[in-house]
Amino acid sequence: MTRLATSPVTLAAAVAQRPSEGSVHSWDLSTGVDGPGTRFVTFLSGCPLSCLYCHNPDTWRMRDGKRTSADDVIAEASKYVRFISASGGGATVSGGEPLLQPVFTGELLHRMKHELGLHTALDTSGFLGARATDALLRDTDLVLLDIKSWDPETYRKVTGRPLKPTLDFARRLAELGQDVHVRFVLVPGLTDDPADVEGVAAFAGGLGNVSRVDVLPFHKLGEVKWQALGMPFALHDTPSPAPDQVAAVREVFRSHGLHAV
Repeated sequence: MTRLATSPVTLAAAVAQRPSEGSVHSWDLSTGVDGPGTRFVTFLSGCPLSCLYCHNPDTWRMRDGKRTSADDVIAEASKYVRFISASGGGATVSGGEPLLQPVFTGELLHRMKHELGLHTALDTSGFLGARATDALLRDTDLVLLDIKSWDPETYRKVTGRPLKPTLDFARRLAELGQDVHVRFVLVPGLTDDPADVEGVAAFAGGLGNVSRVDVLPFHKLGEVKWQALGMPFALHDTPSPAPDQVAAVREVFRSHGLHAV
């Protein structure tokens, strides 16, 4: 693997060569769901997955985003630095899939961290993890990694894509000692098979760098967006999991030494 030099001069030159614009869906302040504390979250447009339960299908196509300069994103985030820092928060680059625009994502993470002094997080499915350079990951304090299923067939049914790239990326993050929060969406009749849950839990527990697991109950709050886009929502008749189901799945993750919430 080719590693970029880390000297300030070389790093500054690399940043200067990066494009100054990307396709941005929106940005927002968020608490509790996009990393620790209050966070400035930049949602990039474009995603190679088409998850059945996606609550932001309006972010799937890069061409639907707004061409936005990194300067504009940083300027907006700078307005909230004092408030964000006081909460123990930071900045998160999300999507869509931010690694579909790896150079722009890398610039945002670098500048959020080094210019604004914020804790940085990358929210990703991991499917395009091979596009994340070591330099990008050095500018990332936390990776929020979605592992949507352990069973390859179920994963493909959920996302339309293969599972292996996500697992490969997770192993690479473990080798780098990168702090990771794993996210697992519990969907009745889809991702709730005990063997599936056990597989994700055992894998995450064996990595050694997963500091938290978020077991997220499936919901249909994004269905209205599917309807607005004229797309059928395949999980229309799927219920949210009962609280005891969610609690039981969290216990499976805890049995592998993980902090599951």
